Amino acid sequence: MNRMPSSEKGRRKIRRDWLSPFLRSIAWAAAGITAFVFFSLVGYILIRGIPNLRPELFAWEYTSENLSMTPAIVNTVLMTVLALLVSAPLGIFSAIYLVEYAKRGSRLVKAVRLTSETLSGIPSIVYGLFGYLFFLVRLKWDYSLLAGAMTLAIMILPLIMRTTEEAMIAVPDGFREGSFALGAGRLRTIFRIVLPSAVPGILAGIILAVGRIVGETAALIYTAGTVAKLPTSLFSSVRTLSVHMYVLSSEGLHVDQAYATAAVLLIVVVGINALSAYLARRVMRAKGGA
Repeated sequence: MNRMPSSEKGRRKIRRDWLSPFLRSIAWAAAGITAFVFFSLVGYILIRGIPNLRPELFAWEYTSENLSMTPAIVNTVLMTVLALLVSAPLGIFSAIYLVEYAKRGSRLVKAVRLTSETLSGIPSIVYGLFGYLFFLVRLKWDYSLLAGAMTLAIMILPLIMRTTEEAMIAVPDGFREGSFALGAGRLRTIFRIVLPSAVPGILAGIILAVGRIVGETAALIYTAGTVAKLPTSLFSSVRTLSVHMYVLSSEGLHVDQAYATAAVLLIVVVGINALSAYLARRVMRAKGGA
């Protein structure tokens, strides 16, 4: 039996002893830089934005005098709901098929995963150009709430599908086998055992998608337009909160109001993340209690 010389063992131990603190320092430095950038960005936006919040910015109707962001907030909520109504069911049921019904390791599964990962990395402005050419030029919807929502639904669909798929893959096969052993069918097992166990991961994907919708600008400029009014129908041109901030800042005449809008947008995004963490803890606590 070959044994490693003691000198070689000593060199490897020295190398490990030297490498471990070095890697630890790099990790701490990266974490510190990330935290510094985050708190600096948040602090700067809040310091510049909160003092500029005025009651007229929350008027029900937008005018050139009050520059109200209330229509933009309502439009953002409507855009988010419409996009999720389309993308969430499609993404979840697609993940169910890939994990529970399709043969593992098949070419179809590999092709879908490759396609979804590729789509996740495409810049949002490309989705905006696609939405403009397909929904506005081809289908002649014009700049509208519906065109923007459909474009965003296509954009976030890969994210929801991949996060749901990973959450379902993480559910142990023993859960499924136990359910089958008790006489439950595949469909009952999926909806009573697998999906409840994967809820935290699915919820995390949906919340990430909501955050991306709320902060999206490029895709909506080409599809939803920039009209700062409440929509009268699905085919009305609208302006979301991020587009509202972009328009105010690009004009260069209402920078203070743009910072106020940015502060509201930041609070909304942080609130969404906090809500997601709270709901995930509630779900996990409920599962533990059950």
